Amino acid sequence: MPFTVLTSKIEHETNTFSPVPTDLDRFAQRILLRGNALATSYQGTRGSMGATFAAAERYGWVLRHPIAASATPSGKVTDEAFETIAASLLAEAHGLDGVLLHLHGAMVTESFEDGEGELLRRLRLAVGPDIPIVVTLDLHANVTQAMADNANALIAVRTYPHVDYDERGTQGAELLQRAMLGEIRPRTVIAKRAMMRGLDGGKTQGGPMRELVERGEAIEAAGKALVVSVCAGFTAADIHDIGPSVTVTVDAGQEAAGQAIAEAFMDHAWETRAYTSANHLSIADAVAHAKAGEQGAIKPLVMADVTDNSGSGHYGDATNLLAAMVAADLQRCIFHAIYDPAAVQAAIALGVGRTGPIELGGRHDSSAGGGPITLTGEIVTLTNGRFQAFGPMGGGTWKDVGPSALFRVGGIDIVLVTNNGQATDLAQVTSLGCDPLRAATIAVKSNHHFRAAYEPIAREVITVLGGGLGSKIASGGTFHNVRRPIWPLDPLEVSP
Repeated sequence: MPFTVLTSKIEHETNTFSPVPTDLDRFAQRILLRGNALATSYQGTRGSMGATFAAAERYGWVLRHPIAASATPSGKVTDEAFETIAASLLAEAHGLDGVLLHLHGAMVTESFEDGEGELLRRLRLAVGPDIPIVVTLDLHANVTQAMADNANALIAVRTYPHVDYDERGTQGAELLQRAMLGEIRPRTVIAKRAMMRGLDGGKTQGGPMRELVERGEAIEAAGKALVVSVCAGFTAADIHDIGPSVTVTVDAGQEAAGQAIAEAFMDHAWETRAYTSANHLSIADAVAHAKAGEQGAIKPLVMADVTDNSGSGHYGDATNLLAAMVAADLQRCIFHAIYDPAAVQAAIALGVGRTGPIELGGRHDSSAGGGPITLTGEIVTLTNGRFQAFGPMGGGTWKDVGPSALFRVGGIDIVLVTNNGQATDLAQVTSLGCDPLRAATIAVKSNHHFRAAYEPIAREVITVLGGGLGSKIASGGTFHNVRRPIWPLDPLEVSP
């Protein structure tokens, strides 16, 4: 008899400092698919769900896939959204041989600090103690004991930018198949330290995160553990369980050995907690650098505003960087993007080929990167916002940012979008008629994911402190719910 496997994709990275609630409409703006729509959307694509469909065909599974729900990072997930999504999953949690679930790991809801822990607790109660549950995670997960207790395996991605979802989905499927065949009985242990951040924010190009990922892969290859997952945590979350973690999945009876591995890894994370590779520029310095290099440039300078990154739950409508670029009269420039549905509607009303003023940006908080500005320019392109993303993070999936406009102000092509989202794929600009290869400067709102698509075409990459919500959190974010004492809020020399 073929195995019956339940799968779903339920993802949200919650910025508890954002006042924007994450309701069902916010999920629908990005991904909210049910039933057969998942197969239509994900079969033949690269990514965790694409890998799951491929595994089902390879192993002959009967696959149940009730829901895919993913919202752009923002404020707490509403109880209505959480309960609706959870109910869709749990309705299929019967008569199963296994579960392969794709989560983020940093969801906070109105009622639960540990959204994934609560979801897995309910799922475990529904399927019973003997059905293997394998979970893939983002490496920015704030992993909890409840998550480790209720899942047999936790498998975090190992790259940032995250370009190995397909590999981790395949790894999870292989482990689940072995568990369902009775070859292994996976169990997961966890280690943490009294630290809110560390591991260079999860950057895997080098430094302590890369070191631990490579050590974990060597341990797996040697057969000393089934899975070693290193997570850097997500710092814009005022919750008890914030911070880096290491989870180790072993066969039943080997938990002590797995715990020793996890503790040794977290010792290294603690020792290197202050390491950072960041070297951010001010807006003035970044724009001056762009202006100085634009003449005769044959490849673009890519500059990223890390403080208005919607991928971290920032608003995506900060204007200070854009205003400085306009004032400097940058030429051959692309700006992605201003999240402003009202500005898009104004562009639609103006019409393609027409020139006029549009007020844009700064709708959420003028103190977070600048208030609304009015610019006069030409509407070059209007689209429905749908495009296929074939870049390293896209995997061939279709994206939808809603009605969008390309607004040309002097030498700057400004992308206006209806649905918020950080820069991760060149199709975000090529679908509007921009040629990034011919730009002198490309400005994006992203912390690190932009590098997967944009760094290969860039002559140089710089990061900018644009004064957005990220800056406000870093300089004035007040944490009430984190466990104490904790570094860097408390002057710890040794982790308690």
